[in-house]
Amino acid sequence: MVSKIYFDHAATTPVDGAVLKVMLPYFGDKFGNPSSLHGFGQEAAGGTETAREQVAQFLGCQPAEVIFTAGASEADNLAIQGIVRGSKVDCPQIITSTIEHPAILEVCRALAKEGKATVDFVKVNRLGLVEVKEVEKLITDKTVLVSIMYANNEIGTIQPIAEIGKLIKQLNLKRQNKIYFHTDAVQAVNYLNCRVDELGVDMLSLSGHKIYGPKGVGVLFVRAKTLIKPIQFGGHQEYGLRPGTENSAAIVGLGKAIELVNSAKRSAENKKIKKMRDELLAGILKNIPDAKLNGDPVKRLPNNLNISFKNIEGESAMLMLDLAGIAVSTGSACASGSLEPSHVLLALGLKHLDAHGSLRISLGKGNTATEVKKLVAVLPGIIKKLRQIAPK
Repeated sequence: MVSKIYFDHAATTPVDGAVLKVMLPYFGDKFGNPSSLHGFGQEAAGGTETAREQVAQFLGCQPAEVIFTAGASEADNLAIQGIVRGSKVDCPQIITSTIEHPAILEVCRALAKEGKATVDFVKVNRLGLVEVKEVEKLITDKTVLVSIMYANNEIGTIQPIAEIGKLIKQLNLKRQNKIYFHTDAVQAVNYLNCRVDELGVDMLSLSGHKIYGPKGVGVLFVRAKTLIKPIQFGGHQEYGLRPGTENSAAIVGLGKAIELVNSAKRSAENKKIKKMRDELLAGILKNIPDAKLNGDPVKRLPNNLNISFKNIEGESAMLMLDLAGIAVSTGSACASGSLEPSHVLLALGLKHLDAHGSLRISLGKGNTATEVKKLVAVLPGIIKKLRQIAPK
């Protein structure tokens, strides 16, 4: 049965109608290669450059600092591997957190395994927050990169990015080799201030399909004079950092999606989302015993709930909800094929069984109060049934 109520916006969002409308011409009349010098190519290039300006306006940066990629995972890889390749430090050090997206964790581990870098991981507290002093403790003379995600994709916690940025700026005043600061802001863009100067970041990753734009397109903001080298070769596109013919339609769609994030309408929608999220949490905690919110109750995205239920298997609850026409998640969509418990929840100190018994519910602008009430009505019966059949 196809799910009819969608509460998994942290995994992906539907494409906004206004976004689709601006994309369609680039599949037809405006089909040219943006790198071509003739009229067809320049018409397509005009669309990509308009999108670059839209992203730059949102981030508060220069258009030349916006690099289009095939998604945020590629942007993360370019940020981390590119800095290591550009560094003059022998076996440079990377600092990141224990709750990062796999696009950060796996590339860091690969670089460490290959002997190209050392990696140190900042632990989070029981609410899933990185403490600035813990970052400072790990910094050495060989530190070249700190990468801390802005908002977590599983538990929605919002990290003190601006405070970390201030710390790194102060430390750089006394250092020979600069520490660069990167943040994966994929989940944050819809809801938080992403102006790069205010955050103090040198690089920032974002994705189109998390903001009601298309899949297969992302951005890496790279501050001017950042010592970063390409990790792919074969073309001069994107200021020499990302070769390959630009995906004009997707880039134009991302630009429009970013423009909509900045609108007054989106601000009103986000207030509505938070209100529904709070009502959903209250309903679940009232009607289901032994349910616990994971992550900080205040410093979290307004659309995110991650709840552990004692004595159940989260995947079973997810599948039963799907049969009832309600789509939720057990964690990150990127790790949905893994049988291992969430590394994010384990980092908070949850036991394996409690981590396995968790659901992520992420709301979006299309959800309604009626849908929230249905989930509150359906979920208690599912949890009760799973507990009845659980091994004693």
